[in-house]
This record gives sequence, structure tokens and C-alpha cells, in this order.
Amino acid sequence: MNPAAGNLADLSPSAVSLRGSWDDVPAAVITAIETRTGPIEQVQPAQAGYSSHVAATVYSGHRRVFVKGLRSEHPAASTQGCEAAVNPYVVSLGPRLLWRVETDGWDVLGFEHLEGRSADYRQGSEDLTLVADVMTQLGALAAGDAPVSRAEQRWAAQNQDASVVELLHGDTLLHTDWHHTNMLVTSERTVSLVDWATATVGAAWIDPACWVVWLIYAGHSPRSAEQWAARVPAWRAAGRHALDAFSEVLAVYWRHIAEHHPNRMTGELRDAGAQWAAYRRSGVPVGAYG
Repeated sequence: MNPAAGNLADLSPSAVSLRGSWDDVPAAVITAIETRTGPIEQVQPAQAGYSSHVAATVYSGHRRVFVKGLRSEHPAASTQGCEAAVNPYVVSLGPRLLWRVETDGWDVLGFEHLEGRSADYRQGSEDLTLVADVMTQLGALAAGDAPVSRAEQRWAAQNQDASVVELLHGDTLLHTDWHHTNMLVTSERTVSLVDWATATVGAAWIDPACWVVWLIYAGHSPRSAEQWAARVPAWRAAGRHALDAFSEVLAVYWRHIAEHHPNRMTGELRDAGAQWAAYRRSGVPVGAYG
């Protein structure tokens, strides 16, 4: 099924999920959370996402907090530290981290609650302009000393070419996970970026390049996807060789993800990555990328 033919909210149901129930959270952890929130009166599980053991909006009086947590022994638990570390740098573009609880084998983050819906990446969607705009804002942020991985380290396994490694180097703070559910569209028609678990420091054009694969996955042609990416100034400054090389890196990356986490979504992202790399290999018209 072509993803564009269905509702984007239905694109990920078969993904391998870590998500459990709020009832799985130990009493000691709940108690620690309530020292930050007050007595929890209601829990509303998150409908989107699958990479946390628990994710929910908790209600305490008139206050709402978005809570996401992982068991500390899980390999993905390090992403909790990444989100906590990067939050001060990106709070202007996403929810503020209110607290972190690390106790009884769990690592839990509490964020301010934001109202919104997932972005629609299909052709003709007005959300595409909003996402390009927020990506432009992010591209203007310097990473400073943000303690997250660098792009040349992040994609080292997918690339052994020293010249390509140098192209990835930069000082921009990148989101890198442009899944439509991580783009929260508010009633004011702004976009808040959530889930900074794979935040990275590198060349500013990397984020729009990552977005291209998600746009192809959502039904765009590679040419259409690149036209949207080209609305982000950093993309236009990238240069043809950098984009050609990174399309190959992402094709390898998504193939690896699909092999190790086989499901419909990762398989289609693998195909989208391969489609973009093939398009770049075929010879993009001069001026189409810059």
C-alpha cells in the first residue's frame, strides 16, 4: 500500500514497540513522579510513538505533564540523557523539560504538556511549509557545547570515506528524526519539535536531507521531496556532492534499520532511502538541489 493513500496516523502500527502500560511502572517510581507533579488523578497513554516503555500525559489537579520513561537497563535508555542534555538548547522550539526521575531501575522525563496534532507530510498539505519553517529556525541554532554525538560519529558505520565524514562536520544542533509524529502542529499553526532522542551536532543541511526520506515515505517523488527540502536555506548551501554522498549513507542506514527491526514502516523507509539514493545517482538536474 502506498503510504500516501492512507492516513499518516496509520503508517506505523506494525513497528516493533517497546511501549507497555502505566501499570508496569513500579510504585517507587510513581511516588517519585508525584513528588514533582502532585497526586496523579488521571493517566492518558500516548497514542503515537513506540520507543519508550511508557509515555503518557498525567493529570494532577489542573496541571498536565507529558511523561516518558525507559527501564534503565535497556540499551535505548541513553536517549533519555540525550533529551535531557539538549533541552536547554531547544526549548524555544519544543516543550520544556520540567524534571527527571532516576530510581528503582527507571529513567523518567517530565515535559510541559503541549496541545497539537502530528504533521501531515502528504502532497498538498499546508503543514509542509510549517515544517520547513521550523527546520529553518533550528538550522540557525548553534550547538555550542551540547553534549550529544557528532554527525561524523553518528553515521560512521554507514560510511568509511574520510572525505564524506568531513562533509558531515558542523556546529548546528540537529533533530534528525523527522517522523511526522515528532512535529506537533498547534492551533496557532506553529510546529513544536518533540522527541530529541537522536539529537546530533553536524552540518545544518543534514536535517532537510533526513526529511527527504520521510517525504518520499509519505508519497512524494524524490524530486518533490527535494523541492520541499530546498525551502530550507541550509539545503541550498550543501552542495551536490554532499547530498549525493549522504543519500547513500541514509540508504545504508535505513537498510540496516529494516534488517534489525523488520516491520512495514522500516521496510518502506528502507525503500524510500534507496529510492532517493538512486535518484541522486541518476543525475539530478543542475540547480535542482541548490
